[in-house]
Amino acid sequence: MRKWLEVEVFRRDDVTDLISIFELRHPNGEALPAFTAGAHIDVKVSDGLIRQYSLSNDPIETSRYVIAVLNEPVSRGGSKAIHETFQQGMLILVGEPRNYFPLEDADDTFILVAGGIGVTPILAMARELRRLERTFEVHYCIRSRSTGAFLDVFESPEFKDFVILHIDDETNTPRLNVEQIVKADNSRLYVCGPAGFINWVLTTAETCMPNDRIHRESFTAAPIEAPTDEGFEVEIASTGQKFFIPADKSVSAVLEEAGVEVLVSCQQGICGSCITNILEGEPDHKDSVLSEGERKSGRLFTPCCSRAKSAKLVLDL
Repeated sequence: MRKWLEVEVFRRDDVTDLISIFELRHPNGEALPAFTAGAHIDVKVSDGLIRQYSLSNDPIETSRYVIAVLNEPVSRGGSKAIHETFQQGMLILVGEPRNYFPLEDADDTFILVAGGIGVTPILAMARELRRLERTFEVHYCIRSRSTGAFLDVFESPEFKDFVILHIDDETNTPRLNVEQIVKADNSRLYVCGPAGFINWVLTTAETCMPNDRIHRESFTAAPIEAPTDEGFEVEIASTGQKFFIPADKSVSAVLEEAGVEVLVSCQQGICGSCITNILEGEPDHKDSVLSEGERKSGRLFTPCCSRAKSAKLVLDL
């Protein structure tokens, strides 16, 4: 079962017409569960509506969580509801931090690339790397200053020597050259943003550096093609129950209808909430959260969106 934590919207800053920053604290001033750079939390927007937001503050802080929310015009309603209803002093429910985008503990040059609101986990990483005196640089790509968050932080004396802004409508800022920024042999790339932006960065990065040095987190799901299979069987290891998964339903939907609990949040394969172990069978991955290594292992599965290449999957549920 998901464990919820009640927090207070301690502060709300509307930094642009579309972006608001929310500082969340325990109502009684108690310490919050610890997190690591790159982590996100589930936010219960309303009954049945849960969304994920990355934490942007320094992980050394235990008194608060800071998230930035883009009021995305084309969305499933979560960001719009937050902008309309979350006000200072309001009590909300959040999940404990989870991290599927962690910093490697390596003596490397960290290249942090953010597109739009994807800057939130990148900022937490920059704060930790700065505090640890590690080698890093941030590349922040936005259409205009009105679409950027935390610009005051990146242009402050603490960070201005580590950050390069790439602003489309400002001719005095450079265009992002992926091949140039990852040319060092010890470069390790972290990229976060919309799926299209990430794919654009990775198209070049994957020709310049080993895949195990590329780390990504998407804020939007890549388009999922319609299933080409005619359905497959899923077996629950703990009970032996077997279910047929038709082409027009996800594994999680079928299991939920049958009363089998699967922790699902985004339902798009971008948050990692539902990641499940596979004991038998070959998955057909449709998610945007598993790394290439995790996919190749054949041991992990996202039942909210992924399918099967084999006739049967046995899940560790």
